[in-house]
Amino acid sequence: MKNFFVMVAGFDRKLVWILEWICIALFAAITFILTLNIVVRFVPVMSMHWFDEILELLYGALIFYGAAAVWVVHGHFSIGDWISKHLPSVRARFVYRLIVELASLVFIAIFFWYAFELLMKTEEQTTAFAMSKKWLYACMPITGSIMILYSLKNMYFELARIVNPDLQVEELANED
Repeated sequence: MKNFFVMVAGFDRKLVWILEWICIALFAAITFILTLNIVVRFVPVMSMHWFDEILELLYGALIFYGAAAVWVVHGHFSIGDWISKHLPSVRARFVYRLIVELASLVFIAIFFWYAFELLMKTEEQTTAFAMSKKWLYACMPITGSIMILYSLKNMYFELARIVNPDLQVEELANED
């Protein structure tokens, strides 16, 4: 069982590293294009009629890949876990956390479903490059699937803690 947790933690680290570098590359591209747009306003050497559609693509991808990275590491903001301390037992706390994960899974599954439908049904093309808008929408089902997998993983760990409340998943995973 310990090897499974170590393997999952190693995969988590690699996935987060990939998502972080995707976000860094997207942010660098956004910064470059915005800077280029400013320079071209003062030194008009080229047309930037394509500016809006590329920026839309980059911002959308940055937001969704960033959200997936935050989801994997439980880094999303919240109001805090103020309910758990009022629950009578350790198992009740894990059941509560399982319910929260289930609600998150339902939300992300709905998001994934509609994002995938949008991706599959769109026939539009962008104006400047005439590329399919599927490229704009692809980041949503990709990141939605990552979030679904991690919600399922988190639910599995909460179920394991309900069965064995003394199980320290984080400690097992971090022992390399």
